[in-house]
Amino acid sequence: MINRQWRLARRPHGMVTAADFERRDEPVPIVDLDAGEILLRTVMLGFDPAQRGWMDDVPGYMPPIAIGEPVRGSSINQVVASRNPAYPEGALVRGLYGWQDYAVACRAGEEPPSLVPTGVTPEQALGLFGGASFTAYVGIRDVGAVRAGDTVVVSGAAGAVGSVALQVARLSGARVIGIAGGTEKCGWLVDEYGADAAIDYRAENVEERLKALCPDGIDLFFDNVGGTILEAAIANLAWFGRIVLCGGVSGYNAEAPVPGPRNLMELVTRRGTMRGFILLDHLDRIAAASADLTSWTASGELRYRTDIQQGFENIPDTFLRLFSGANRGKQLLRLTPD
Repeated sequence: MINRQWRLARRPHGMVTAADFERRDEPVPIVDLDAGEILLRTVMLGFDPAQRGWMDDVPGYMPPIAIGEPVRGSSINQVVASRNPAYPEGALVRGLYGWQDYAVACRAGEEPPSLVPTGVTPEQALGLFGGASFTAYVGIRDVGAVRAGDTVVVSGAAGAVGSVALQVARLSGARVIGIAGGTEKCGWLVDEYGADAAIDYRAENVEERLKALCPDGIDLFFDNVGGTILEAAIANLAWFGRIVLCGGVSGYNAEAPVPGPRNLMELVTRRGTMRGFILLDHLDRIAAASADLTSWTASGELRYRTDIQQGFENIPDTFLRLFSGANRGKQLLRLTPD
């Protein structure tokens, strides 16, 4: 039995490329399980822009991926051998086991995987009920403290996080505006996700459009992008407006540090607040998020898109789709046997 792996070959410089990864094969450690350990086979992978940051050798909320290690990423795995009664063979689990066919879990000192609930598919576990959706829920409801009647603007609104953030805000009684790239994705925001308006950052002046659409200012800005989009939102913030920083995809592949917003003093003038957050600090809210997402989806009030690619050999190229805008919803890949 062979464990196919895609490893980090070098630190990306600027835009990540397929050459930053290398394919390696090694034996599956099936005979080396200690008491309490389990052997997992990867069924499906999820891809997030944040993985690009883990490839840089800089401190962060997670340690950098080491050169020569399998690339870390969210995954759904099936238990194929078990010495742990909590994880029977055949069960599906969710974790960060990355770009490889097999992994050993439940080792001493490591975070164990979570069991996928019965009836939840791998696609749902990484998509609608995955970290991106929970991040969106917590960011809007808890960190952003959305209120009925707020004007809420979401950047990266067609992505896995942004599309759910926009809908959670709408379902909380807010007026919502999404920012995305291209007429197709802007169409999704209004026609599928229920946005009151959409801004195409590729074809429109974002700052001017925000001024026209938000004459009384932005009460809550949920940012996945950073850069000039964040500057435009600050320039149109309402008095005592809130900014929630979730991501900064515009700078993930920059060759040099990206300058900060040039108009931060507007936060002083407008008495605004700006706060970053990580889902790991809000794990106690996942049960509530899951319950609401389930209810809204069953009633048809919330919609979700997934983009599923196929095949182990296509893993690097599937990751790169995130940075070209090629993905159409939450980016996933289903592994196929060798």
